[in-house]
Amino acid sequence: MARAIWSGSISFGLLNVPVRMYSAVARRNIALREIRESDSARIKLHRFAEGTDEEVPREEIIKAYELTPGQYVPLTKDEMQALAPEKTRAIEVQDFVDLDEIDPIYFDSPYYLGPADGAERAYSLLAKAMQASGKVAISHFVLRNKENLAAIRSDGKVLTLTTMRFADEVVPAAELDILPEKESKPAKREQEMAEQLIESLSTDFDPSAYKDEYRRQLLSLIERKAEGKEIVASEAEPA
Repeated sequence: MARAIWSGSISFGLLNVPVRMYSAVARRNIALREIRESDSARIKLHRFAEGTDEEVPREEIIKAYELTPGQYVPLTKDEMQALAPEKTRAIEVQDFVDLDEIDPIYFDSPYYLGPADGAERAYSLLAKAMQASGKVAISHFVLRNKENLAAIRSDGKVLTLTTMRFADEVVPAAELDILPEKESKPAKREQEMAEQLIESLSTDFDPSAYKDEYRRQLLSLIERKAEGKEIVASEAEPA
């Protein structure tokens, strides 16, 4: 059985549903170590004070905010702890909104919410009620000492929670000055051709149809080298 990474409850109005949170993503990154080529000795990183060869013990390291280059506001561990959000076990629902009102740019990391022991009936009730409403629950909760904004969705059986970025974390495109001042208007025929091309490539979304080719090739290379096979580098294609 999957291991829960957090437990608490979904709370709004008079409703309180105990839940457990599970990761909805299996990271497929390939962990590579750094070693010395001559003898395969592991390379380890150390913390040194800038401008010296003195290694700094972990207990002497604190956080600081850089006001200007080289000028810092130090923050002690006690000060940081005092500001940490209160560790509650509640996912507090603030609003219910339509999913299509949320720009996907706000979504971050997905999780599954499963019922805690004895909460199966309340969990099922909430899952079915949310599916029938077609709404998404915008919520606040604390995970790993960090306050999170989240959206809870339901397919009628399983609740999913996706953490979200706060509004001030998303940079408006207008601030980046990425578009020309004068809008370029395409010819009607060009736009129609572009729309026809989009239509010709339109299909139902199938996530399994998209593969990480770099990861697949890297794993293949690792497996062949582990088996002692000779690796011949292919010649680079001419520019």
